[in-house]
Amino acid sequence: MFYTGLFLGVAVSAVVGLGVTLNLVMGGRALALGGSGAVVPSAVAPTPSAQAPVAAGPLKPVSDSDYILGAKNAKVTLVEYSDFQCPFCQRHLPSIKQAMKDYPNDVRLVYRYYPLSFHPEAQKSAEAAACAAKLGGNDAFWKMHDELFANQATLSRSLYTELAKKIGLNTGNFDKCVDGGEMATRVSTDLNEGTSAGVEGTPATFVNGQLVSGAVPYSELKAAIEAALK
Repeated sequence: MFYTGLFLGVAVSAVVGLGVTLNLVMGGRALALGGSGAVVPSAVAPTPSAQAPVAAGPLKPVSDSDYILGAKNAKVTLVEYSDFQCPFCQRHLPSIKQAMKDYPNDVRLVYRYYPLSFHPEAQKSAEAAACAAKLGGNDAFWKMHDELFANQATLSRSLYTELAKKIGLNTGNFDKCVDGGEMATRVSTDLNEGTSAGVEGTPATFVNGQLVSGAVPYSELKAAIEAALK
């Protein structure tokens, strides 16, 4: 009788322990790579008292303060929320460039910052691009944009100054801008507005307001553009 009770006690404890372990594993999510090829932040399951998620709001309209590439009056606008240290964003870049090539008069690109917190250089690289735009305008932004993605594997504070010099900016003014955090608010504003519009990871591309999430094949991006042109 003693051994029977002991055996049952051990079995019950094992079942309870397994249940707790499964609950912990399923209850939270680690950093995930979305099935659509997007990098998404980690998330923790809400407690019973947590409030429901806030519904996504509308996408912020494009304005003169945006970084715009392509025809001013294009029929289709791609608004991309991106992170210069995100590998999927870099992988998505050829699809974006192909769209700009295939639809030179009908598509324009708008870049907005969405630095992910687990990418150590995401914030400062975004600020570096914003400082380039502040000092050299829209063209300087796009030059820095291309350089940052081309040098994604070696992003660092010293590199940003090298790139600023390469694209013809005054490095003294550039360093003051970056080190003083002069454009940090601009970057965080894009991030917050993107989250409000439903962005959960990068890259996130809105095609005339319709979200295409992840580094999708060009055929999928093209289909979204064709649908927007109809």
